Amino acid sequence: MNTLFEQVKPFCFSLGFNLVGVTTPGDLEYFSIYEKWIADSCHADMHYLAGEHALYQRKSPRNVMPSCQSILVLAFPYPSITIQSQRKETTLSSIAGYAYLQDYHAFLPPLLQKVVHFIQERSGLSVESKVFTDSEPLLERELGYQAGLGWIGKNSCLINKDFGSFFLLSEILLDIPLSAEQKNSQYPPDHCGTCQHCIENCPTHCIRENRTLDSRRCISYLTIENKGEIPLDLRTLIGDHLFGCDICQQVCPWNQKIIAVAPAANLPDKVQQFLQDLDPAHILNENEFKQKFTFSSISRVKRSGFYRNFSVVLGNKKDPASILFLMQLLRDSDPLIRQHAAWALGSFHFESVCSYLTEALKIEKDQKVIQEINQALS
Repeated sequence: MNTLFEQVKPFCFSLGFNLVGVTTPGDLEYFSIYEKWIADSCHADMHYLAGEHALYQRKSPRNVMPSCQSILVLAFPYPSITIQSQRKETTLSSIAGYAYLQDYHAFLPPLLQKVVHFIQERSGLSVESKVFTDSEPLLERELGYQAGLGWIGKNSCLINKDFGSFFLLSEILLDIPLSAEQKNSQYPPDHCGTCQHCIENCPTHCIRENRTLDSRRCISYLTIENKGEIPLDLRTLIGDHLFGCDICQQVCPWNQKIIAVAPAANLPDKVQQFLQDLDPAHILNENEFKQKFTFSSISRVKRSGFYRNFSVVLGNKKDPASILFLMQLLRDSDPLIRQHAAWALGSFHFESVCSYLTEALKIEKDQKVIQEINQALS
């Protein structure tokens, strides 16, 4: 007779998940690494990760849901975009693969609730549950490791031997057991070996020896979670990354066969057309930005972060066609955008640009923007 878990697995696959595993709650071995990561300030300005309650919850899933008896861990694939395909169009900036999908915070929770409903129907029980997808304090990669989905690679991603690492993790905490043997007697072996591809290819060298990342240098953090300025010494290293970064995954040997057979992925047409449009008259206001990116993960950076990132990308590309666009951004009402637009304009050594910066300096009131304009002029 099939266990409840054996009945749940094919249902999860039918919803689009490509990996499904189960484990039990308990104190997590990687919690000490997480504590050290916090102590080393590698969480940057993500202070919500470092509070006493956040640490308490991450120590054990039972601290999140005391009645928890089993944890279903699922992986949902997202497009494995190659570096080459991202750069075929010189005007198209680099976007993290998961942003090619609808915002996963919107579409994954309803799928997880369908799984919970299936479990309730098959078990005949009123099941207490909690569903998470990168939304609550769980060390989800260790849970994925315990559930047999893969090993934690040197780039800190969970890697599966057959499916690589281009997937999003989700968890369902349940107050019933799903099978008699819920915990793997053997965890997946580490197949990173002596490979250093991710470490050697990281533009900002943010990958640490203990398989964690220093967020203060990580392009994904700098272009998404970071709400302030991008440090001056890291801006040129951002390259063409407008939203996130997949380089440590793109160069991973375990992803190469996935990349080789993956169908071509495209951003939604409206988004792609917008990213290629450098018309100064088409810069979005707050409401327009919200409408344009309502169903996209790109909405997470908000308008301020988006045009901050866009300015840095254009400054790195040094395409004269973007000068008028950047000049318009230098007149924006948001000082964070003006600050990075000034830096980007400093990449162009044209008399007209210098004259524009000089005129902007005469009316600028924000001290950070003033500093950026002076540096650009020098």
